Amino acid sequence: MKLLAGKTALITGASRGIGRAIALRFAEHGANVAFTYLSSVEKGQSLEQELVQKGVKARGYRSDASVFSEAENLINQVVNEFGALDILVNNAGITQDSLLLRMTEEQWDRVMQVNLKSVFALTKAAIKPMIKQKNGSIINLTSVVGIRGNAGQANYAASKAGMIGFTKSVALELGSRNIRANAIAPGFILTEMTGELQEKLREEWEKSIPLKRSGQAEEVADCAVFLASDMAKYITGQVIQVDGGMLT
Repeated sequence: MKLLAGKTALITGASRGIGRAIALRFAEHGANVAFTYLSSVEKGQSLEQELVQKGVKARGYRSDASVFSEAENLINQVVNEFGALDILVNNAGITQDSLLLRMTEEQWDRVMQVNLKSVFALTKAAIKPMIKQKNGSIINLTSVVGIRGNAGQANYAASKAGMIGFTKSVALELGSRNIRANAIAPGFILTEMTGELQEKLREEWEKSIPLKRSGQAEEVADCAVFLASDMAKYITGQVIQVDGGMLT
């Protein structure tokens, strides 16, 4: 059963990791997929080909969503090319970790710009076509770090906590327009980023997780498919933890 047949989705930061997994899962469920990438040009082009091979319309856009004018232009391009925008997945994000005593203003500002301002800019632009069609699902990729904090990640934790407050506010504002907004908070997920951790450190992390293993990007993607689909049509303003019970 294809849960997203006929829908159009835009996913930011989809050239690798969780964003890539979401794009592929959405295509498998019949969604036409627009996605963004910034530095990973070859990976973006490769993903576009993979998505098209799944029988859906797909296109990658090289865009920096943290720049307000680029975000608005991106939404206009997607709507003009695909004819609609039913699902927005705000996934793009970075880390610039440092203890607060050593954290620079630039490190703080850059993480806030990419992780939080991009969500504001894209969501603000995306809700215009969604309001016209009286339907839409917005999914923001936050983190368990945004719920509990993490030493050495004050900037990242603050940006991800900000996404949660933003998500709940959007849900309250736009529920009457049949637009839903939810957040997914992944825990310790195996991606290129976490794959760089030493094996011993990874094992220590996994011991602290009730399910005793790392998560897969595809497991986060499955949650995104559910929230994007009509199966979740009475769910809004929620934060779903995909963390193996880490914060239980």
